[in-house]
Amino acid sequence: MDAVAALNEIAFWLERGRAATFKVQAFRKAAGVISALDPAEVEARARDGRLKSMKGIGDRTYQVVRQAVDGGVPDYLEDLRQRGSTPLADRGAELHSSLRGDLHSHSDWSDGGSPIPLMADAAKLLGREYLALTDHSPNLTIANGLSVERLTEQLDVVAELNSSTNGFRLLAGIEVDILESGELDQSPEMLDRLDIVVASVHSKLRADRTTMTERMLAGIRDPHTNVLGHCTGRLVEGSRGTRPQSEFDANEVFAACAEHNVAVEINSRPERQDPPDNLIQLALDAGCLFSIDSDAHAPGQLDFLQYGAARAALNDVPAERIVTTWPLDRLLAWASKA
Repeated sequence: MDAVAALNEIAFWLERGRAATFKVQAFRKAAGVISALDPAEVEARARDGRLKSMKGIGDRTYQVVRQAVDGGVPDYLEDLRQRGSTPLADRGAELHSSLRGDLHSHSDWSDGGSPIPLMADAAKLLGREYLALTDHSPNLTIANGLSVERLTEQLDVVAELNSSTNGFRLLAGIEVDILESGELDQSPEMLDRLDIVVASVHSKLRADRTTMTERMLAGIRDPHTNVLGHCTGRLVEGSRGTRPQSEFDANEVFAACAEHNVAVEINSRPERQDPPDNLIQLALDAGCLFSIDSDAHAPGQLDFLQYGAARAALNDVPAERIVTTWPLDRLLAWASKA
């Protein structure tokens, strides 16, 4: 087995299982170290033990490489594959199987942990037909948000990847901040060039109900907005602690989403579970479309769609109202609001 592929697949399964970041990074780093070497050199160093002395290679990663160059599937990878055969969620399997794509993901260009090609490869491995790359916008400096110049450069990377893929499309996108003014945090000219725009609030989440409602409505009414991301901003678990949901007039916000053909995101991250069930029901009653998205910041997290599908199934969201079940041509026609 290719040793780089084995190390990256181990990292994928660890990410999917929400392992500690340092453990995942050990395998990603080792993959980067040996990918710079000729495969014959990797094999030689693995067999005579010199690989152990290379920076970035530990006992476990050395063992994986040695078993891979010996021609077998490494024991650790085989164990992770077996554990990964168990679904992440205990419901929503039928709906999950109908999902064709994912409209919210991040790479190491902003606050994700992996290069764009690895994210695309993982999406293909999971059977996705499309994945929107939606790194953050400039205002979110803590997440290394993309300036016009960097986003322009990223569009070239996306175009190059799409020129060599078959049966899969990486969509050019952004998770753009809805600023306090209600404006979107990127130039209209730049937004015009994108396939998908996810608009989210990331700051001043404790603003009063009226202020937050007006801010969200302005973002929803912007003709570039396709998806309203993690609408309450809540955190219910995880290393960042918990955070209460923001206050806004949900009836007014979801009515605007329905009117302006903006999908309400069902964010699949376990620490978000956003919107809560009662708001999913309000959005259903308002006639909204939905987008089940992973909000993945690493390849293995792309499989978090299982969690989102489970929540949508629990709330009886019809598959035909979930835009990520649509084929690519229909999705792009909707997103362009033609």
